Amino acid sequence: MAASSRFGGHVVQGHVDGVASIVEREPGAQWESVRFSLPLELARYVVEKGSVTVDGVSLTVMGVEPDSFTVGLIPTTLARTTLGRKGVGDPVNLEVDVIAKYVERLLSDRGV
Repeated sequence: MAASSRFGGHVVQGHVDGVASIVEREPGAQWESVRFSLPLELARYVVEKGSVTVDGVSLTVMGVEPDSFTVGLIPTTLARTTLGRKGVGDPVNLEVDVIAKYVERLLSDRGV
């Protein structure tokens, strides 16, 4: 994406910040709701209506609990990514929003 282009998503770097697992899948008429475990060390970076990357797929967070988060997967995402083939208990790689990590760093007292 060129810097002059419309930005329609979030910054995905391709790093793995942690590993989660699929806790629940709930099919719906328009999309499938999928709940993932949320490692404690990453929980502060995951917010409702924010972005998270699961197995390299940029997704919008529908809801957050202390130890889990939920996303909605549309039919195209289910068909074109590994998320459509994974089941409850399967592991997934997580990448949290890098901007949240930058903000945390800037607001910290570390000064390093």
